[in-house]
Amino acid sequence: MANARVKPLARFTTVGPRFDTVSISSWKTPHSLTSKIIKLLSKIVFNRIIIQLRRFTLKTKLLLTLCLLLFWAAGAQAESCAECHQSITPNIVTDWQISKHFENEVDCSTCHGDGHNSAENVALVQIPTPETCANCHSDQVEQFSRGKHAAAWAAIEAMPTIHWQPMEMISGMKGCGGCHKIGLKSEDQIKKLKAEGQGYGLASCDACHTRHTFSTVEAKQPQACQTCHMGFDHPQWEMYSASKHGVRALLKQNGTLPEDTAAPTCQTSHMQEGNHEVRTAWGFLAVRLPLPEDPQWAADRATILTALGVLDPDGAPTARLEVVKAADVARLDEVSWQKERDKMIKTCSQCHSESYAKGELAKGDEMIRQADHLMAEAILIIACLYEDNIIPKPESYAYAYPDLLTFHDAPRVIETTLFNMFLKHRMRTFQGAFHNNPDYALWYGWAEMVQDLTEIKEMAAELRDDDDDD
Repeated sequence: MANARVKPLARFTTVGPRFDTVSISSWKTPHSLTSKIIKLLSKIVFNRIIIQLRRFTLKTKLLLTLCLLLFWAAGAQAESCAECHQSITPNIVTDWQISKHFENEVDCSTCHGDGHNSAENVALVQIPTPETCANCHSDQVEQFSRGKHAAAWAAIEAMPTIHWQPMEMISGMKGCGGCHKIGLKSEDQIKKLKAEGQGYGLASCDACHTRHTFSTVEAKQPQACQTCHMGFDHPQWEMYSASKHGVRALLKQNGTLPEDTAAPTCQTSHMQEGNHEVRTAWGFLAVRLPLPEDPQWAADRATILTALGVLDPDGAPTARLEVVKAADVARLDEVSWQKERDKMIKTCSQCHSESYAKGELAKGDEMIRQADHLMAEAILIIACLYEDNIIPKPESYAYAYPDLLTFHDAPRVIETTLFNMFLKHRMRTFQGAFHNNPDYALWYGWAEMVQDLTEIKEMAAELRDDDDDD
């Protein structure tokens, strides 16, 4: 257990046992003694107020006394929670005491209800949901509900082979679920998670505003995004932190650069003016509709959409397209794409000329076009192996066509190579371009895609040779 931090000295500012925190490092009063001091001081205040009540009419006295007793009772309950948890989870109590919630008299029962008041009825504690946060932060929750983060849980449940993973990875939050839990969930989904033993982190908001400080200062730092936006298929943190934008932001954080230095963070680009409706023009997978006017790019993108299962081999929409819509992983019309692009141009234009911003974003678009061409070639090679009966189509596939959403569960090396090409290397190619990291875009992205395609061609040739020998 981590060493319990010194409990901040409290000073009273109003009636009842409600206090603002004051950090005075010289005070190291044990919790029990601090509690006694607080109770003594608050009792003095209470007695003074009772004396003042003698000046009012009987009706006014009764009303003020009732309000005072209700206020006192609420404060006493909060202190009761803190006293117990000071010995059980002391750092949670300390986090709450230094939070804005504490300053604004948002106590434990506000979010957790008042059903749990002892070790015997812990099961009665309420786990907060976004609706809990919306009681005070309705604008932010409403904005969040329109953004891509809100669809994160729907996206993970839409994956066709997600149930093949150990449940500890999903409902146990030790894999994909650990980040995708930020998404909104239905009451039935929440009940299911609780039944499986995962009753924490359901509020979505605490993914960035870590409980129990729920700090806006923390959530505004680029590191708040680092926990999830890193690694295999979305190493945005690695790209950003080594880019000119990220380097300046980190130098600004450590005091090397002045506070008024222009240093964009993730929030600067993706949460303009604090808007919680986070989304991007290209979406997570960098595919969108309608198809482009360039015939080659249109054909390549249609091939990718077919491998994603949203189009059938004849180009007709499938049921999975509706799932993609629900999970909001792609822009499906020109208007929604242009809306996000215009927002990004406006943001970039705070430091750059509009023409420069448009030009740089267009380079990212071009990298997607180039990457799509390599990707489509690799997909068609494997599709032809199915069509020619060189390798059998997996039973779980709807068509004789690769299914990219099978991910690492694809049955053969040639198919898992295709998966890596798509979700690892193609992602790094265009993400590196948009996050201003040339090394990622080239060596971790494009160069690896070229290598993947070479390996797929060689494996396909060997499979055909083996078939001829048979």
